[in-house]
Amino acid sequence: MRLHEFRLDAGNAVELFGQYDLIVDGADNFGTRYLVNDAAVLARKPYVWGSIYRFEGQVSVFWEDAPAGRGLNYRDLYPEPPPPGMVPSCAEGGVLGIVCASIASVMGTEAIKLITGLGETLLGRLMIYDALQMTYRTIGIRKDPCAPKITELVDYEDFCGVTSDDRSTGSSITPGELRDLMDSGKELALIDVREQVEWDINHIEGAQLIPQSSMDSGEGLAKVPRDRMLVLYCKTGVRSAQVLAAVKKAGFAEAVHLQGGIVAWAEQLQPDMVMY
Repeated sequence: MRLHEFRLDAGNAVELFGQYDLIVDGADNFGTRYLVNDAAVLARKPYVWGSIYRFEGQVSVFWEDAPAGRGLNYRDLYPEPPPPGMVPSCAEGGVLGIVCASIASVMGTEAIKLITGLGETLLGRLMIYDALQMTYRTIGIRKDPCAPKITELVDYEDFCGVTSDDRSTGSSITPGELRDLMDSGKELALIDVREQVEWDINHIEGAQLIPQSSMDSGEGLAKVPRDRMLVLYCKTGVRSAQVLAAVKKAGFAEAVHLQGGIVAWAEQLQPDMVMY
């Protein structure tokens, strides 16, 4: 076994992949998935891809230089990443642990088939696993004629919008910055957009509960004070980012949300807080 003790990035991915015959990708974020895909294309290597969420999983094989004109890559399936904040993290959405084993076993099987040349791989097909229904089904994937040719690696955080909602844009604040605002005496409307059951477990003192569900219906917006700075938070920052976009459209131009949500708040400022 060769251990590479460095972070995979655009500066080393192609060279690293060039040392191997096959890549197996189990990344949990879109930036890394697109990086792996593009680097595999440039290194001309096949790779097995897998993804899980809650009770479901997906597996496929991508290989731009596959024989017989069967070349495909991840961008043929997902040309662009979803908008920031639209896909819950594992902490937000949760994952049934055993699904990891189910998807990993399929990925391992695909890797063995590619290495040995046995059987029919998932190249050109997407396998979808539903643990609740206990079903496996496959759908075909075709080459996207409109997909741009991959000629170089890019800034994948920028490509996936990771930096579009950071402090440089004034759309989010850190737990420390929120604490400083609260200690300064500045009037804030600190809004918790989680659900009642989550609020009952823990919440930041001085906050007001207005769940995302009521915000989406418009009912919650009527409860938001307009005479003070608006700060939103949820568990990890995913839902508050979604609500932030909505309240900005509703006229709360100076609204911000808490980076990392109440989890980050607890870790950095209130370690004795009960967490779920």
